[in-house]
Amino acid sequence: MDTTVIMLLLAAVVVVSIMIIVFSQMRERARIERARKITALEDAYKRSSRLMTELPGQYLTDDLKLLLIRNMEDTCRDLAALKAGNSVTQWQASVAELRKKIENNDDQRPPIKIDSSEKSAYVQDLLQNLFKMIESMHKAGRVDGPTAKKTLRFVLFLVHKTHADFHVFQARDHVRQNQIRKAIHAYHLASTEMGKSKDNPMALKAVKSFRTRIKELEAMEKEGKQKPEEGTSKLDREWDTFLHDDEWRKKADYDD
Repeated sequence: MDTTVIMLLLAAVVVVSIMIIVFSQMRERARIERARKITALEDAYKRSSRLMTELPGQYLTDDLKLLLIRNMEDTCRDLAALKAGNSVTQWQASVAELRKKIENNDDQRPPIKIDSSEKSAYVQDLLQNLFKMIESMHKAGRVDGPTAKKTLRFVLFLVHKTHADFHVFQARDHVRQNQIRKAIHAYHLASTEMGKSKDNPMALKAVKSFRTRIKELEAMEKEGKQKPEEGTSKLDREWDTFLHDDEWRKKADYDD
């Protein structure tokens, strides 16, 4: 066998070896990328599920619930396309059942009192995750512009309300302890928070109610009266059902 043939055979062996190495590397990269996508999608599903479970019930309007459902459905669909495993089938069945409950108005979630700074911070963290999720859905073309804008404004309103909830809790506690000046200050802080959502009619209504309550307490302090009986404040009764009563759900329109 002459030298030329040998050289050609060696060159062919080298080329084939290189092709095998490149192909193996491509397969490994594809495997790693698939695993990365699956992990990211599973994390996205779990975040949406966590928001659905852990956000205060009074914050979860049907629109927000259905938006979370849509995100979970899209995530499951992408996972199924990647053949991610049996858990996806279970998730899809669970999401379908939850959608049915929501559409039948059969998904009732209890309200949660924001009665500590830690709880307030935790709920705000959940709302920030919700905000980012809606932004991502919009960028991906899964939520149209007007819906994204309206919903993001509502989420910001909920952030302000979370602050206000804690200040109202503090104000009530101060009233119970007959610390009227501190209660007035707490209601001022609550009013300031709700005033940050000037485009929301419910926020403006809350600001007006806080101002009325402040005047009541100022008059009581001026006249030297003792604290009122617990539970007699009209504002406190209204605030407790601010988001989760039937009247609110019928009238809420945070795009005005």
